[in-house]
Amino acid sequence: MRQKHIPYGPYERYLKRPLDIFLALLTIVLFWWLYLIIAVLVRINLGSPIIFTQERIGKDEKIFRIYKFRTMTDAKDKNGKLLPDAERMTKLGKWLRSTSLDEILQAFNILEGTCSWIGPRPLLASYLDKFNEIQRHRHDVRPGLIGFTKMGRHATSWEKQFEWDVWYAGHITLFEDIKIIFRAIPNVLSGFITISSPDREAFTGSVHTGQTIESGSAGSGTDNNTAVRAKKNSEKEKELYAAAQGEQR
Repeated sequence: MRQKHIPYGPYERYLKRPLDIFLALLTIVLFWWLYLIIAVLVRINLGSPIIFTQERIGKDEKIFRIYKFRTMTDAKDKNGKLLPDAERMTKLGKWLRSTSLDEILQAFNILEGTCSWIGPRPLLASYLDKFNEIQRHRHDVRPGLIGFTKMGRHATSWEKQFEWDVWYAGHITLFEDIKIIFRAIPNVLSGFITISSPDREAFTGSVHTGQTIESGSAGSGTDNNTAVRAKKNSEKEKELYAAAQGEQR
């Protein structure tokens, strides 16, 4: 049984959620006109429904429905099956994704409490059984609209992303959230000029480390190298586990 998550400090315990609600309400009130414009553009270019929903993994591994503006058509092949995502993506859809405007509907997810502004990105519900025990700690906190992928535009591996997610879950501070926002701004703004590529490849699972090979059983150079790698992996898991629990609680 996993240990219950303990907030890292006063910001996470008392301020982060009220701040999320305030900023979500402010966004909806100030940018209602932008929501309307995007909705009309999606309806004209892509048809109905305007809103795309999908099951994602939330806090404590509870499944919720995320809201986005639709970015793809329903084009099908001669057998009635949907075409690959890349073939159904329109110019409008690519632009909405590259600028993250397709995700502004998630302000409503934030209001209902299934998301936060900052946090690990909410991943597909089908990924739930693919995480190892350490990686599952990314679900100790609410998933976020802005996370590591907004800072790097998918330029890192899944494993590296999860390492950051686990560390963040154990070290939520106002300074860290502000730092993430400022790192994300250039990547989001660049989307207004450059159309980004379709989403990254699906996550297929991580190797469950921790099965350290005893050095005495290694009979060759290859086995010795394997033992060293396994030991390093085990040590890395311990570090990540400690990070997930926080260091000053």
